[in-house]
Amino acid sequence: MSGSLKGKTALVTGSTGGIGEAFARAFAAEGCNVMMNGLGEPTAIEKLRAAIAAEHDVKVEYHGADVGKPADIDAMVRATEHQLGPIDILVNNAVVRHYHKVEDFPPEEWDRAIAVDLSAAFHTIRLTIRGMKQRGWGRIINMSSIHGRMAVPNRVDYVTAKHALIGMTRGIALECAETGVTINALMPGWVLTPHAEGQITRQMAATGDSREKALHTLMSVRQPSQRPILPSDIAAFGVFLCSGPGAHINGASLPMDGAWQTGFNLTVGNSK
Repeated sequence: MSGSLKGKTALVTGSTGGIGEAFARAFAAEGCNVMMNGLGEPTAIEKLRAAIAAEHDVKVEYHGADVGKPADIDAMVRATEHQLGPIDILVNNAVVRHYHKVEDFPPEEWDRAIAVDLSAAFHTIRLTIRGMKQRGWGRIINMSSIHGRMAVPNRVDYVTAKHALIGMTRGIALECAETGVTINALMPGWVLTPHAEGQITRQMAATGDSREKALHTLMSVRQPSQRPILPSDIAAFGVFLCSGPGAHINGASLPMDGAWQTGFNLTVGNSK
């Protein structure tokens, strides 16, 4: 499918690493101009931005919007349209994580999580979907999670937001069903992101295991396939949703979880 999206503009939140970075790279490889967004050290972000642009000969920009703030989101969308053109593809990937029992959950952390993990998607969609409808083409991808369907304790903010993203996706899909715009939610299981690498490192430190054994231990309580998902796998699925056949997929919550949702007996774990 290489180059089939040439000239389109993609906005990917949370794209300075992990799944979001994989999306930015995948869309650039397809000829898209890309607006990146996310946290990180400025020099490292600039190096990443420039490398993706040079490798694929496309325009790649970066906006440091705090997507927990609606005014920042508005500024990011305006900057994208000014620098790269109308937004054709939107990936809502930004996320924050907290780990507390509900009775100990700091209210400010709850509010922050809902703002970044859920409300940010509403605002980016609100600001971009009108133009997509008017042009008769658009693709919106909301990054939910296995935890959008299966709960774990001590992560009520994440579980709530990921469930709600699926509902948001379904509702908006009905509003744009006849417009040429699609919106879908991806539900990955355990993806080999920097967050997951941190889990592997902690497992190795706690047990003295090799990386291979630590990874196997983590997989044994998470993913029946016993294989971690790569960020590039998630991004490739997203690129397919932007293809011709992908136009027939709308309002779906699509798992990539190594059969996790079949009822595998999992202990408490973290995905995505």
